[in-house]
Formats: sequence, C-alpha cells, structure tokens
Amino acid sequence: MGAPARPGLGIGPSPSAAEERLTRFTRLAAVAVAMTFLLVIVGVVVRSTGSGLGCPEWPTCHGSWIPPFNDIHAIIEYSHRTTAAIVGFLALALGVSAVVAYRRRPTILWPSIGAFVLVVFQAILGKITVESELSGEIVTAHLATAMALFALVIYVLVRSSYPARLSRSGRWSGFTWLAAITAAVTYVLLLLGAHVRATGTAFAFPDWPLMNGSLLPVLTDTTTPHFLHRWAGVLVGLLLVATAIAALRTQRAHRSVVWLAVLAAVLFPLQGVVGATQIFFDLAPWTQVLHLALAAAIWGLLFALVVVTHYQRRMEASPVGEVERRPADARVDTLRAYVALTKPRIIELLLVTTVPTMVLAQRGIPSLWLMAATVIGGTLAAGGANAINQYVDRDIDDLMRRTRRRPLVRHLISPRNALIFGVALSVGSFAWMTLTVNLLSAALSLSAIAFYVFVYTLWLKRNTPQNIVIGGAAGCVPVLVAWAAVTGTVGVPALVLFAIVFYWTPPHFWALALRYRTDYATAKVPMLPVVRGEAETARQIALYTILLVLVSLLLFPVGGMGLIYLVAAVVLGGLFLLYAWRLWRDETSGRAAISLFRYSISYLTLLFIAVAADSLLRVPIF
Repeated sequence: MGAPARPGLGIGPSPSAAEERLTRFTRLAAVAVAMTFLLVIVGVVVRSTGSGLGCPEWPTCHGSWIPPFNDIHAIIEYSHRTTAAIVGFLALALGVSAVVAYRRRPTILWPSIGAFVLVVFQAILGKITVESELSGEIVTAHLATAMALFALVIYVLVRSSYPARLSRSGRWSGFTWLAAITAAVTYVLLLLGAHVRATGTAFAFPDWPLMNGSLLPVLTDTTTPHFLHRWAGVLVGLLLVATAIAALRTQRAHRSVVWLAVLAAVLFPLQGVVGATQIFFDLAPWTQVLHLALAAAIWGLLFALVVVTHYQRRMEASPVGEVERRPADARVDTLRAYVALTKPRIIELLLVTTVPTMVLAQRGIPSLWLMAATVIGGTLAAGGANAINQYVDRDIDDLMRRTRRRPLVRHLISPRNALIFGVALSVGSFAWMTLTVNLLSAALSLSAIAFYVFVYTLWLKRNTPQNIVIGGAAGCVPVLVAWAAVTGTVGVPALVLFAIVFYWTPPHFWALALRYRTDYATAKVPMLPVVRGEAETARQIALYTILLVLVSLLLFPVGGMGLIYLVAAVVLGGLFLLYAWRLWRDETSGRAAISLFRYSISYLTLLFIAVAADSLLRVPIF
C-alpha cells in the first residue's frame, strides 16, 4: 500500500514530525503556481479583446508607467504586464530561496533558477511581441514559454513536498509513461490551438464536430491547422480516458494520483464543448478565455500527475530517507572521479559570469555558436586548472574533512593520470578557443590557468594569508574572456566586471574558511582565520563587502546599465552587507559564516542575471 496523501497539498507522502507544516518555500511555490496560471488567463484576455497593442511600446504605456484610465485596452494590456512582474518577483524569490536553503538539492535548486530564467525569457518575448505588432509565431512562442513556466513551478511545488532523500531505484512505471505521453500530446495540442489563432483559421470550418460536413475534409493551407487541432484533440481525449481508467485500476492506493487523472479527464469534454462555442459565438472573448483556461488547467494537472507518480514510486522503493545505491560499476566510478577532478560546482560559478558578460558586450543575444564555443572552452580551462590543483594539493586534501573524499585522496585515480588529464584539458581549451573563438580569448584563458596553478596553488596558498585575495584574480578572468569573445578587445565594462568578481572572492571564500578553520590549521594552510583569527576575518569580510557593493554600482554609469541592474545591485548588495554585518557582530557563529557563504553564491548568480536582463530589456531610469 502506498503512503497516504499529504495534508494541505493533496500530494506527496505522509509528513514526518519535522515536516508537519508546509515549509515557507513550498507555500511560495504554491503562490507562484497560482500566479502563473493567472498570468496565462490574463494573457488570453489581452489576446481575445484585441488589447495586445493597447500599450504600443514596452515597458511603458503611451510614454508613462501608468496607463491612461480612459483606454480599456491599455488597462487590460498593463494588467497583463503587472501580473507578469509579480510572477517575475515570485520566481526571483523562489530562485533565491532555493540557492540559500536548497543548494544541496539540485532537483529543487536548478528548476527554481530555471523558472526565473524562463520568466526573463518570457519578458523578452513579450517585448518582441509588441515590437513585432503581434506576430503570430512570436505569440505562439510566448504561450509555449508560459506553459513551460507553469509546468516548472508545478514541478518545484511537488518536489518540495517530498523528503530530500528518496530511493534512486525504480524506473518509470507503465502508468507514469502513459501520463507523460498524455501530457506531452496535450502540450502539442495547446500549441496547435495557438497556431490556429495565430494563422486566423479559427473559422476554417463553420460546423462542429464535423468539418465542412466531413471527418476528413479537403486540406488546404487554410483548413490544415484547424484539422490538425481537432484530431489532436480527439487523440488527447482518448489518452485522457485511458489514463483515468488506468489510475482507477492501478493507483487506488494513491488518492491524489486518481484525483489528478480523473479531474483532467472530466475537464477535457467541457473544454471541447467550450471550443465548439467559439465557432457559434464568433470567438467571443469569454469563450476564448474559458477555452484556454481549461486547457492550461488540464496541462497542469497532467504534468503534476507525472511528477507525483514518479516520486511516489521512488518513495515506495525504500523507506523514506534511505537512498538505495546501485551496484558499483568500476567504469562509472572512474568517470565520476575524473568529473570530480574538474570541481564542477566551481565551474558552474565561473560560467554564471560568462554568458551575461557576452550579452552585455553584444547588447543583445550573441551567436549561439559563439556562446557555446566560449562556454565549452571555459569549461575545459577551468576543469584543467582544477585537476592540476588537486594533483598539487593531494597531500593537504588528505588532512582536511572538506576534501577527504576527493578522487586522489581516495585513490580512485593515480596522481600521474590526474596530472595528464589536467594538462590535456588545459591544452585542449587553448586550442579549442583559438580555433572557435579568437586568439585573445584563448590567451586570456590560458593566463588564468597559469595564474591559478603557478601563482595561487604553488606559491601563495601555503605562504601567505592574502592567498585568496591575490590568487582569486584567476577566477575573475572568465569575464574578460567572454568580453573578448564578442568584441575582440577588453573594454572598460569588462574590467569593472573583473573587479566585481575580484572583490566578491574574499568574502565568499573567507566565510567558508571560517567554517573550516580547524581543517586549514591542521593542514598548515595560512588562511586568514588561522593566522589573524575570526574577529579580524569577519572585519575583513565586511570591508571587502563594502568595496564589492561600491564597485558593483560603478558598472551602472560605466556599462550604461538601466533600472533592472541598478535595483538588483542595490537590493542584492544591501542583503550582502546585512549578512556581513551579522557575521561581524558574532564572528564565532559558524551558522552566520555558512549563511554568508551560501548567499554570496546567490548574489553573484543573480547580479549577473540582472546584467543580462538589463542588457536585453534596456529599461531606462528616466
């Protein structure tokens, strides 16, 4: 028998004593789901009432931040933008909360960050929609992105209602596959419906359910989109009936699964009837709104059904909190060890700065190939430098708790092979970037590798408490590489971005060093907390944080940034100062140190996302 449904959400397992009430994160995710659904509905109201150009420019409306109250179309369009802004702030809060509280849970972390990225992309599409005067293709893409965002926040909601540790065994059941196929076909049906509206073929057939009195009418450019939409609807209806029957037969132990499947199946005929009324009522706005609202609800129910059944199966595979391990596979373990040599999490942080810098340099979206080539080259360079770093530091890594599970310490890879691997990645990165990007980017990338290995790892790290201050410059070079990849030069805004990462590094790393002060002392690494003590380290963190915030504000005039970046720099910098002040006030608090460390990652990520968003949306202050 399966676990009973979780009270409140109606999904997920029984709560443990520690999970009796919903977490604030789960509540935030639930609000995000509701507001995203509302955003879809308001978007249909805009489309059905012909208010898409009620505000002829973006983001202002008739030259003002407040729409004219005597223009109903402007008010409707601006209500859509306001709802989108609320969803944006909710997605931002969701992403920040995930980075701060769920950094070790990638199944929550990355979808939460992805939701914010989708909101930004959705905003860009909205801007393009207005500028293209409601191009049909862009409108369809806008809806497709909205539905993807809706699904992503539903996933975050469902996943956050389950325990962190679940069995890794248990492949998808036949029922889960059926639900997934039904959901996928439903998504296609949504897009076909949007295509019918975009191509103006809603009245291709004056009758329903027949098409010009036939089930197989003559197909033309005008009738084909509508024909495909109707037959796709038949297919979805059959799949929904099959899913509901399968749920009643095989999932009775899980009431939430049955309810999701049955409710989707019940809503679909109603949605079909409303679709028919669009023909008989000449596409009256209320028919369009209700039609798509029901379609979005069915899509959301089906996607939730897939996620719930997947995690329910993992819940049942083993007791809650116990993770089953697959039989060891030597080749897989070796592959994982080589990946671990590159320090993937550090690479993620470096690449977070790369793409936004390229967007700023381009003042738009650069060539996808150029971005991919630069990211690949940066990944190879960072991975090579990190592998060589682990080769050099393997003696002290064995003495520290934080690093005892690294591949060389566990003898999963020989030191010789690790060194060869690191050198090969480094050489490969230079060759790759020379061939695919440009020589300047390749040279800058190579200089970062040399600085990290020879200056930081071999010289500074074991000899001075200023090791991370000077050595941290290696981690700042990716922004120069990114700028050079787009422009072929190193501009002043790139130098300011370099300085942002430079002043960010000491507070970020010293906070971690405070947490592992004993480890560094044991390994005889002169980190600042070991040499100068916790109080001085907390003071230095506060001073560098002040410098960081000031330098981040310098990008506003130097880089020609707009409102989005200015607000992000002020808010994120203010929070960073608050964390630093708390640590300074109580420098012996390990919790305060690790909280600052985690927030510092969120800060850098969100600040550079703001750089990209500001470059694309270009919201002026005046």
